[in-house]
Amino acid sequence: MKIFLSLLSLILITSCNTNKSVTKNSEDSFPFYIGTYTNKDSKGIYKYALNADGSFTNHGLKAITENPSFLTLSSDKKNLIAANEIDINNSGAITSFAIENDSLILNNTITSGGTNPCFVATNSDNYVLTANYSSGTVGLLHLKKDGTLSDLLATQTHIGKGSTSRQEAPHAHSVWFEPNSNTIISVDLGTNQLWFSQIDTKTNTLQPTEPLLLTMAEGAGPRHLSFHPNSKWIYVLNELNNTVTRIEKSSNKDYLVKESISTLPSDYKEESTSADIHISDDGAFLYTSNRGHNSIAMFKVDKTNGALSLIDYESTHGKDPRNFSLSPSNDFIVVANQNSDNLVSFKRDKKTGTLQFVDETTTPTPVCILFE
Repeated sequence: MKIFLSLLSLILITSCNTNKSVTKNSEDSFPFYIGTYTNKDSKGIYKYALNADGSFTNHGLKAITENPSFLTLSSDKKNLIAANEIDINNSGAITSFAIENDSLILNNTITSGGTNPCFVATNSDNYVLTANYSSGTVGLLHLKKDGTLSDLLATQTHIGKGSTSRQEAPHAHSVWFEPNSNTIISVDLGTNQLWFSQIDTKTNTLQPTEPLLLTMAEGAGPRHLSFHPNSKWIYVLNELNNTVTRIEKSSNKDYLVKESISTLPSDYKEESTSADIHISDDGAFLYTSNRGHNSIAMFKVDKTNGALSLIDYESTHGKDPRNFSLSPSNDFIVVANQNSDNLVSFKRDKKTGTLQFVDETTTPTPVCILFE
């Protein structure tokens, strides 16, 4: 499939000259990229560093590209892949960049297999999956050795609908390679289900696999998920009813829907939608972001059965925290507040799971955080 010329015209690359004073990363800091929406002041993908004390260093704009709303890395971390959340000629785009020193260099741009891709993921074999929200489809590509993306290999089309006004058609919101497994889990807010498949590497297609579908509570609207390190529990974040649902994987590989817990205070009655979910590397604590309540909800994970118990809420010091990430050391959490144009860092207590505000900095319409 040919690259859309109209998409290429949207993409320019900035070099390390955007910030000549930054030539290498400090050993006591963690560099990360910011994906954004470009409908206001943003130009594309930005780079920052989280310093040892939790403060930020701004490395500037690294790539001019339209609506890079979700980012991921190749297995060798030499290439960055962005989902361009757009609809041009009934297609969105996936763009690959080579990471060279302090620059992002365009490799190529390929159609995503649907419209408005809002999520992209890679595995150790450099297969690339993208969730196309508006079309309710999942696209399969492959990243070649030279860093360029293959043409679209296959598309998985979801069918069905849920029970709310946001669920009148399929809306694939994320897609995940399950750790230590060949299973792919596609999370569809519109059909209110998890879709299961595998990659047939001989035909480069997505093949349905048992249990095929797993349905959430009526009106839940599943968005993202997080895998527990023990590979037995999966936590599904439901955007519309603001809950986390625990999925238990049994010894015979069945997926069982267990209990759900609210991400909001019981007395909070204003509008809010859940956005992102992450679990600490030790599996002891889980976090979710609330847009509207503008908070990070903190939960303790019961090590015997995986059940969640609420610890507390921490203000995100901004509006609509769409995405957040634990630092590689798990000592900090960085939050991207989409509609207040700021990043915020919190020191994380590894014993209690609680957060303490450290620093904030401005950045235009941030919606994705990706540590190198």
